[in-house]
Amino acid sequence: MSNANTPDDTAPEPPHDPRQHATSGSPHGPVRLRVAPSPTGDPHVGTAYMSLFNLAFARQQGGSFVLRIEDTDRARFQQDSEQQVFDTLHWLGLSWDEGPDIGGPFAPYRQSERLETYRPYVERLLADGRAYHCWCSTERLAQMREQQQKAKKPTGYDRMCVDKTAEQRAELPGYTAIPVVRMLVPDDAPTRFTDLIRGEVNAPHPDDQVILKADGFPTYHLAVVVDDHEMGITHVVRGEEWISSTPKHLLLHRWLGLAEPQFAHMPLLRNEDKSKISKRKNPAARLTWFREQGYLPEALVNFLALLAYPPTTDAEGADREVFTFEQFSTGFDWRKVNPVGPIFDLKKLDWLNGVYIRGLEVKTFTSRLLPHLEQDGVLSGSPSLGELGRLEQVAALIQTRITLLSEAAPLVRPFFVADDQLEIADDARAQLRDDSGQVLDTAIAALADIDDHAHGVLGSESGWNAAAIESTLRAAVVDGLGIKAKLAFGPLRTAVSGQRISPPLFESMEILGKTSTLARLHSLRSSL
Repeated sequence: MSNANTPDDTAPEPPHDPRQHATSGSPHGPVRLRVAPSPTGDPHVGTAYMSLFNLAFARQQGGSFVLRIEDTDRARFQQDSEQQVFDTLHWLGLSWDEGPDIGGPFAPYRQSERLETYRPYVERLLADGRAYHCWCSTERLAQMREQQQKAKKPTGYDRMCVDKTAEQRAELPGYTAIPVVRMLVPDDAPTRFTDLIRGEVNAPHPDDQVILKADGFPTYHLAVVVDDHEMGITHVVRGEEWISSTPKHLLLHRWLGLAEPQFAHMPLLRNEDKSKISKRKNPAARLTWFREQGYLPEALVNFLALLAYPPTTDAEGADREVFTFEQFSTGFDWRKVNPVGPIFDLKKLDWLNGVYIRGLEVKTFTSRLLPHLEQDGVLSGSPSLGELGRLEQVAALIQTRITLLSEAAPLVRPFFVADDQLEIADDARAQLRDDSGQVLDTAIAALADIDDHAHGVLGSESGWNAAAIESTLRAAVVDGLGIKAKLAFGPLRTAVSGQRISPPLFESMEILGKTSTLARLHSLRSSL
């Protein structure tokens, strides 16, 4: 790479335009979109948000969706973060057509594996006088910015290194031997561009952006332009924080003679105080958090769509806030995206998650519960067929009672502990009335008379069922003792579940069986 800032007619040309391949050779058609997260920790919820809108348009248009890993920030790079990106996007059902894990016609899809790709473009910009080497040290740049701020001037590079060789620059203060490369942005650089969401946009005038770092890695600004060009990306969909950088990117496209993509800048996700949502301040900014908490992926996808897009409409024209990805994609229109930063309202997500949970088949709901129950130690990693059968019975009881899958453990646990190991929660014991002993004695005597022997086809029927249990207890406790039902069954609920709030009482007793039910009633009675 030349150290001088003079044209070099022998500088290599950038590779040919791959758009011809993208429009004619792609199995999905001409439209190509991408998401390009950085592996710098837990994936941000914004990665899913951007992926959703990119993918919705790509699928609607019969195009391709590309996953690219922008790992040029080596200081913040985390080895396991890339796999977390793969796992969380797959969990959400936001699958890609090309990427580091599955390959594709424009591989490699990690920027760190494409370093030689960027070098011809840098050489071209240097040769054309569009870029220059900068040898200023970090300390010198910090001092320069401090002086600009004190003088209340706009901050930006002062171009000390422009038109200087390394030898000339070394004679001046704040020199470092290994240079970076900066854009030489003209004063009349265009700042207006058309956005698919916002229409005509006028961005700030760009500064002399660093495009190649001292370690040989490109900065985002060069890499994104080169990679989008090389991979035939037709639409660049990203957060609104990149609006101010778009003039730099357009300059690079024009200087290098590259076809310009269309831009769509999505509104930023915001906290309730309207600040930008960040992983440092809000756990919900971590994409893995939603899985840990027990949100369903389809509910989260629905929620992310509603953050920046109006509800779909049904056949009668009424708004419909609950919709699938396919329904969202089919009617997608960039002009409907709301450019105002949406508030990340978890109450709305909780509501949606409850709707989706209640809409699951019981078997499906049961399988969704398993990872959370295993994590909480309610079940082992290899539950028996009998345990799975019981879990499905319990799942049917609690499906309408929870908002998050993680809320199931305390409701399910009593069905999978030994009778003598059931713990009575303090709040449940505290609400027991003075007549609890009498209620328990009466219930024990009444329930003992129910025949629990199996009969019928394959022993599928028994006198020990919810209807018989309820009828017996109402007659003995409510009618026999004259206690209102609201108060009568509290001690029984505490005895069988150990909790103040539990799944439906009579159905719980049926699942536990006569022996366990009576054992638990006796246990609580003996402790009073």
